[in-house]
Amino acid sequence: MSGDGGWEALERALAASELAGIEVVRRRPSAYRTSFPVEELEVERAGPGRGTIVCKRPNWEELDATARLAKPRFLHESGREACVYEHLLPRGPAGPPRFLGAASDEGRSWLFIERIEGRSLVEIGEREIWEEAARWLARFHGAFAGQELGGCPLVERDAGFHRSWLARARGFAADDSRRATLEWLVPRHEAVVEALAAMPRTLLHGEFYAANVLIDDRGAGVRVAPVDWELAGPGPGTLDLAALVSGWPAADRAAMREAYVEASGAAAPNPRDLELARLQVAIQWLGWAPPEWEPPPGQRHDWAAEAVEIAEELEL
Repeated sequence: MSGDGGWEALERALAASELAGIEVVRRRPSAYRTSFPVEELEVERAGPGRGTIVCKRPNWEELDATARLAKPRFLHESGREACVYEHLLPRGPAGPPRFLGAASDEGRSWLFIERIEGRSLVEIGEREIWEEAARWLARFHGAFAGQELGGCPLVERDAGFHRSWLARARGFAADDSRRATLEWLVPRHEAVVEALAAMPRTLLHGEFYAANVLIDDRGAGVRVAPVDWELAGPGPGTLDLAALVSGWPAADRAAMREAYVEASGAAAPNPRDLELARLQVAIQWLGWAPPEWEPPPGQRHDWAAEAVEIAEELEL
């Protein structure tokens, strides 16, 4: 267990958390992949007997070099996700993993949550399941619309936040072609920023991409279980919906938006608002990481071309 503090650090964290008194029988890497170390702990305690929980260590120092390059450092806050799980998610619709405990020790943090039996949404091709995820997202946004979100160190998605991504992308531009594209986007992006500022605000997941949504559809219903709440914070809920529909053709995006509308009613985004949010998502990806970082195979996408295409279709 070199590099992670081994059993002793884990045992101290458990003893300091809401899970004090349990015994870890076995630990193994989780099948669910995220940038931070995630393990499944087979645990045992009197009464409930044996079960499995998930342990996540959201510590910047435990990221490998590639992950550090891929993650914007200014967004990281090791205690944010645990706070969201403990204090905010219980106020929303059922679905996300249950919070089981959290602890800090010598500057490092641990998060303990329920293990979900399910598949990642990215592995599911049936659009009906994606529409169910859109309905869950609408109910989630509705639960937090107009609500006080204080108490957690959240990511504030205000105008300055939205503008910062294009500024970062311009700083990362490595060739004349990319620089020309970004300069073309600059005057058009301000209309996006203004539109986002005028949209209703709620609590956002912040990265509601299919890879961060687990689906348990083994029973009569469908459990939508979003994970990785590292970038949760207030902002226009349309950004979460834009992340969900990324990569789908226009007709499928429209169907998922309609599912969201069906579950949310008057607060639902209109088609143009969703396209504006899609443009912001594309620009955010352009400014996400320096050019020396290469996305894994299967996750590569020409976000510059998509940004230009959306801007032209919107006649910005």
